[in-house]
Amino acid sequence: MKLRLKLSHIRKFSLGLLLLLIGGGIGYFIGTRDVNLALNDGPRMSVVNRTTPAAYEHLDFNFFWDVWDQVHKSYLDPNDINDAELVYGAIRGMTAAIGDPYTIFLAPEQNQQVKDDLNGEFEGVGIQLGYIDGNLAVMSPLEGMPAIRQGVRAGDYILNIKDDREGIDEDTLGMSLQEAVTLIRGPRGTSVTLTLYREGRGDFEVTITRDTIVVPSVELKIGDWQDDKFVESPSGPVAWLRVYRFGENTGNQWNQAVSQILSNKTNLRGLVLDLRNNGGGYFDSSIDLASEFIKDGVIVQQQGRYQTETYSVKRQGRLTDIVPVILINKGSASASEILAGALRDRLDSTLVGETSFGKGTVQDALELKHNAGLHVTIARWLLPGGDWIHDTGINPDITVELPEPEEEGQEVVDTQLQRAIEEL
Repeated sequence: MKLRLKLSHIRKFSLGLLLLLIGGGIGYFIGTRDVNLALNDGPRMSVVNRTTPAAYEHLDFNFFWDVWDQVHKSYLDPNDINDAELVYGAIRGMTAAIGDPYTIFLAPEQNQQVKDDLNGEFEGVGIQLGYIDGNLAVMSPLEGMPAIRQGVRAGDYILNIKDDREGIDEDTLGMSLQEAVTLIRGPRGTSVTLTLYREGRGDFEVTITRDTIVVPSVELKIGDWQDDKFVESPSGPVAWLRVYRFGENTGNQWNQAVSQILSNKTNLRGLVLDLRNNGGGYFDSSIDLASEFIKDGVIVQQQGRYQTETYSVKRQGRLTDIVPVILINKGSASASEILAGALRDRLDSTLVGETSFGKGTVQDALELKHNAGLHVTIARWLLPGGDWIHDTGINPDITVELPEPEEEGQEVVDTQLQRAIEEL
């Protein structure tokens, strides 16, 4: 049985989350036999017998049970068999067979990881993952975190994950997002080695020491560009407003930042909205933040299986007399692309930086029994101008690439921010 949470609680994810009809598929698998699924140190799943739904009578579901019985009958060490993991594995395989990497089943531990990510505190290396041309890649390295300090960049392909402490050495071909997250994440102070591929550099290894990752949703600095860097000053002419993610704390932190901007508004020449390395998050948050600048009308369209839904400005914004200059890069994805694209199309905001990641689908999230999760791609989203940017991204009006550091970990002049400030 599925438990669908209210929209205000689950919202829609524009990262990779899933809805799937268990009742007709794996629900039949586990529903036609009396199977007790014991979770490790947790409750037992009770399975209710049921007959084959009429819509699936043409399928040989007994084939599943033939394999199930043969494994239990023949496998060398029956103590290695965990019935709950067999069922979870079957569901994972079913969702993977759809061919959409953002449609996934989350076992309880993985489902909690997703929630921790959106709350902004966990232990790991500080990267958000996605797919480029079907290959696992870094969507966004988080500022100030271990991965970016070791030179990891948005767009780097992840070829292999190695953790000597855990005895892990696995290539990522065919690996799901949550499998990769589970392997890369780990206790603070431990290390993981990633084999990466970057165009122009080829394959290389990076060993990263994990740390506690605490990521703010929103950060505001007021000041100006001086001596090749941004210098803060309470009465400065530039508001540099960074949005790192669209998570649980975004609304409160955004409101605090806007209040500070309004209190300094008479001194401001302009606002730079920085969405670099923002891998997305809650779909609704992008609508809310766009409504801060746009007075009325369409922000984004959601083109679903049966209908197209239009999302418009939903409140009176406090910054509607400001047209921000927007920073994007390869790590700007999903909800951040919605925000950047809406401001470009509706306000003619100037985009500075690099082409964004290109994540143009929306996922819905369900909470299931036993704290598992089920996420499904339910729609593609279109910008106000009608563009679907999936796999192509949003091109900046002014292309600026950051200079290469002379050595890994060295700070470079933020030429993208510098150019954005020049546009104000």
